[in-house]
Amino acid sequence: MLAGVLPFDREADDYLFQPAGLERVAGPQAAPDRAAFAGDGKWIVSQEPPAADYAAAVERVLEEIGRGGGEHPLQKVVLSRSLNIRASAPVDPGALLRRLSSDASTVTFSASLPSREGMPSRLIGATPELLVSRQGETIVSHPLAGSARRRADPAADRQSAEALERSDKDRREHRAAAEAVFDALAPYCSALSAPDGTALRATATMWHLGTRIVGRLRDRDTPVAELVAALHPTPAVCGLPRDRAAALIREVEGYDRDFYAGAVGWMDDRGDGEWYVALRCAQLSGSHIRLYAGAGIVAGSDPLAEVDETSAKFLAMLNALGVDEQGRPLGEKAA
Repeated sequence: MLAGVLPFDREADDYLFQPAGLERVAGPQAAPDRAAFAGDGKWIVSQEPPAADYAAAVERVLEEIGRGGGEHPLQKVVLSRSLNIRASAPVDPGALLRRLSSDASTVTFSASLPSREGMPSRLIGATPELLVSRQGETIVSHPLAGSARRRADPAADRQSAEALERSDKDRREHRAAAEAVFDALAPYCSALSAPDGTALRATATMWHLGTRIVGRLRDRDTPVAELVAALHPTPAVCGLPRDRAAALIREVEGYDRDFYAGAVGWMDDRGDGEWYVALRCAQLSGSHIRLYAGAGIVAGSDPLAEVDETSAKFLAMLNALGVDEQGRPLGEKAA
């Protein structure tokens, strides 16, 4: 059996290992209170880039998309931003993982990474997105693209979901991502379909447009690792065309995504396995936590709306940590 994490950059080193075994644990685990790992006082948070600079970066990407041209014009770029958090005490990764598991619509993960500055490091998250799974001759992928913030008020939450379903921008963004996944898997399959079409997918903090794609392998000896290599990174986390989008991401974002928007999962000796997109995640080393969130930029994107989308995507991890985007304990009002 092989397990571990793949970085966003296909040229960077992966981090894979052979576990002693696999144990399936379904459903939420007993979650400790924030006080179990957070310490006291306000945490120090720095944004990379600041929200205003991120909005300006979205404008830059929109200009590049608007130029068009060439045989393969730029259609979409997924632009991310990051929060660097210094907690007032080391964060217990097990406690954080159990808090994340309260959202049954996601798959939680915690994977060892190379040590950072002599400190053990982990990638921890709760991802809603299945990159690809293989069980015998059956494969499944469930790309998500097009998102909206969930609301506390049920009526407002329903309106948010309905607006997402009607959004031409989000439906175009999703269609491009789903078609790219379909095209990448088609050569490996004797049958491939999206039996349920495009449908809303809900997590505790976000609405997503999703398409569940199911296929039957042409060659049963094709391992899930080969399918991962064909798909990663998908347009849901990179863009279209992939190489042009990745080059612009490196230029505009200004930092290394490392394992964010990579892939996390496992493969057994039969070639079966499950791999998920590393989203709603943080890299944790002692009291240092780095969060990431991204938004898909296509023609018609609104820079301020993309800032809000990334803030909404931070919430899954921030809620589990028990702090807001300024590092204040949740429930504490600003002075």
